Amino acid sequence: MKVICLDVGEKRIGVARADSATRIAVPVGYINVDGSEWNEISRIARTQNTNLFVLGLPRSNSGNETAQSLYVRNFAKTLATKIPGARIKFQDESLTSVAAEERLKARKKKYEKGDIDTEAATIILQDFLETIKNVAETPVKIAQNSKPKSTPTNSTTSFVKNTAKEVSETMTGITKKEANKAKLNAHIVKHKMKTTTKTFISLIILAVVIGVAVGGVYLVKFIKDERAHQRAEEYAKIEAEMKAATFDFTIRPGETIYDIKKNLLAVNRNGEGEKTEEELLPNYTQAEIDEAFNAQYDYPFLVERPDGATLEGFLYPETLNFYSESTVNDILDAFLAEMDRVLTENSLEELYASKGLSLFQGITLASVVQKEAASPEQPTVAQVFLSRLELGIPLGSDVTVSYALDTVDPERQTYSDNSAALLIDSCYNTRLHGGLPCGPISNPGLNAMLAVANPSDSTYLYFLTGDDGLMYYSYTEYEHNQNIYQHCQKLCNVAL
Repeated sequence: MKVICLDVGEKRIGVARADSATRIAVPVGYINVDGSEWNEISRIARTQNTNLFVLGLPRSNSGNETAQSLYVRNFAKTLATKIPGARIKFQDESLTSVAAEERLKARKKKYEKGDIDTEAATIILQDFLETIKNVAETPVKIAQNSKPKSTPTNSTTSFVKNTAKEVSETMTGITKKEANKAKLNAHIVKHKMKTTTKTFISLIILAVVIGVAVGGVYLVKFIKDERAHQRAEEYAKIEAEMKAATFDFTIRPGETIYDIKKNLLAVNRNGEGEKTEEELLPNYTQAEIDEAFNAQYDYPFLVERPDGATLEGFLYPETLNFYSESTVNDILDAFLAEMDRVLTENSLEELYASKGLSLFQGITLASVVQKEAASPEQPTVAQVFLSRLELGIPLGSDVTVSYALDTVDPERQTYSDNSAALLIDSCYNTRLHGGLPCGPISNPGLNAMLAVANPSDSTYLYFLTGDDGLMYYSYTEYEHNQNIYQHCQKLCNVAL
């Protein structure tokens, strides 16, 4: 049975998932609370084929519910109406965000606020999996008149409190018994003993009572400390196992699907294509990779793609962490989710529309800009291309020609010289055809996408990268040819 965990906040919702069989929480990402969260949660539920949700229920240090707890409970009620048949379980949590941030800091990698929410959801779900034995059989219905609990239900806390209570009651019983026995003995001999003897016996009774009481306190404290120590060791073991069973996968700005497939095929492989002894990570097959790239993914930005289009351009360049049981579909879905987040947070669809471009066209142009120039020069290169589009001048980009060649002749066996390559009849060849190429030629990073949305205010129509690595711009073809002659004798003749 699969389960989805939501760390509900007023601005973002961290998401994690797990299968009750493997019992390992896997981070999914986070959702912005902007009105679209219900559709996104529904999509994730459909993707995971589950209606079982775990919601983190915040509590104060004293174990009481807070205003945020009420917010989560109200969220749960809405969730139950938005997703008919949803089964919802609350998992008590306290200071989870603090623990999540400490984990992220320990990894010594750059992270954002949304990453903290995602990690918090993963921690909550792992706690749920560790404390609840029969996940699929313990759904909790949300009653309209349900009253918040006043004390935590965390199994560890309950165990310690119950054990302490039992020991305390036992110690109290022993204390009363000893005290009564002492009083009875004192009563029997009260006429035979001197006053000093009575006093001595009273002191013995008092010492016994104090000794038993103090012993009881230390026994309770010992049980608490021992149980807390055992719990800490369990979590340390789980953390170590989870760390050992994870791996990073990186997509770099400008990489193509061909590059990504090659990198996926190389995950945890040595020269013979076998798993290493140190890591039990997946060995993806070519069939698994191809099947995942041909699968359907439910993201709004993919709808505009023409029939037969690939995922080229829509896998956001980033380094993400995955568990060893992650499928190729899981990996691609995570990078697509990152693209969805970046597009939404930067309002790129609206910005592209202000330039007369659709989202698909904006990403397509950004993919060309990504391949043509380094980040500082990308706004000016974007301006050149936008100006040429407006004037009806072909983009004339050699990187689009190279991509066209990669699709039909990656080894350059047919197109062995540039003069023939520049004439390849492909919709990606912007030397031969006007307008944008028929789709993205790489996966652009945020800087390139923003460059198309916010180009420089220059009016150049030509550019080139010189042999010295610098960019040279010009207004006319004559000036451009002069720049080639003066600055690009080697680079401008490199084989495509």
